[in-house]
Amino acid sequence: MTVKELYDSIEGNYDSALRILQMDRMVDRFIRKFLGEESFGKLMAAYEAGDNTGIFESSHAMKGVSANLGLDKLSAIAGEIADEFRPGRERRMDDAALSAKLEELKALYAKTQEGIRKYAEQ
Repeated sequence: MTVKELYDSIEGNYDSALRILQMDRMVDRFIRKFLGEESFGKLMAAYEAGDNTGIFESSHAMKGVSANLGLDKLSAIAGEIADEFRPGRERRMDDAALSAKLEELKALYAKTQEGIRKYAEQ
C-alpha cells in the first residue's frame, strides 16, 4: 500500500498533506507519528471529567494536527467541538448532540488509527 492509498482508505486528503509537507516521504513520516498523537485521549479524558477548558484545548489541538496531515473530516469534527467550547462563546449543542458528535469523532479516529497501523506494519 502506498501512502496515497492509505489516505484513500482513511478518507484523508493526500494532496492537502503533500501541499503542507512538500514530499511523499514527509507525509509518510508524519502520518506514522499520528499513531502517537495524544490530543484525542486528552479530549476524551477532559470530556469525562467535565473539563470545558480541556475539551477546547485538546479538540483545538486535534483540529490543527489533523488539518496539517490532510485528515480533513477529522479536523472538521474536532473543529466543531472546539468551537462549541471556545472561551467566551455560548454553547449551541445540547448534551445529546455533543455526545453524538464525540461518537462520530471516535469512530473516524479509530478508523484512521487502524488504517495507519496497518500501513505502518507492511
